[in-house]
Amino acid sequence: MARTGVILAAGFGSRLREGDDAIIKPLLPVAGVPVIYRAIRGLEQAACDRIVVVIGFRGETLRSAIERDRPGAVPVEFVDNPEYRLANGVSLLAAGPHVDAEFVVAMADHVVGDEVMALAGAHHPAPGHATLLVDRRVDQVFDLDDATKVRSQGDRLITIGKQLQDYDCIDIGVFVCTHGLVAALQSVRGRLGDASLSQGVAELAAAGRMGVLDIGAGYWQDVDTPEMLAHAEATLARAGT
Repeated sequence: MARTGVILAAGFGSRLREGDDAIIKPLLPVAGVPVIYRAIRGLEQAACDRIVVVIGFRGETLRSAIERDRPGAVPVEFVDNPEYRLANGVSLLAAGPHVDAEFVVAMADHVVGDEVMALAGAHHPAPGHATLLVDRRVDQVFDLDDATKVRSQGDRLITIGKQLQDYDCIDIGVFVCTHGLVAALQSVRGRLGDASLSQGVAELAAAGRMGVLDIGAGYWQDVDTPEMLAHAEATLARAGT
């Protein structure tokens, strides 16, 4: 089965840039490797035949950098999201017409271990369903206050949100999807005029079609702030990756 990888790279990255517009967050090196290049490598590990990068803020500069010296051999395409000031689900809606029936979504600002992306590559949700990869090691998550929390029941996602008080795992920013998630986001945007990924996930969960996949001992780290970046670099340096 053909499978597309999608990288959401349209946003401002304002908390990591700290007001410096010269910084393009997806190109920031983490342990010497631009974080978006790590995402490209990860989607190759997830058995993706091609990769769609959704760009917006400083998009042409990001596109030029990736076209010039990106790693790997999987073809990379670019989709512009002119509404990048809206929530991240709008970026996935921009990618929707360009993906296969099954696709893997990754964030441009998350470092995810190859072993985790291989889990995503081996997973296949049912038609109309989607699956979020989650970390059940809640007490080990760096900056838990900033993390997106998930309450699950077995392999089913029940609810999601940063402010959840009752949760048992954490969203790591990797999804294995069908067009069911795109349809859920379209429904949310039709009602609200905007749509975050978490809102689309909640919509699909309410229909009983959103699952979770535990990453076990796998590695991941969001790099949304300077502190997260420093933590990721220290961890990767210890691991030699």
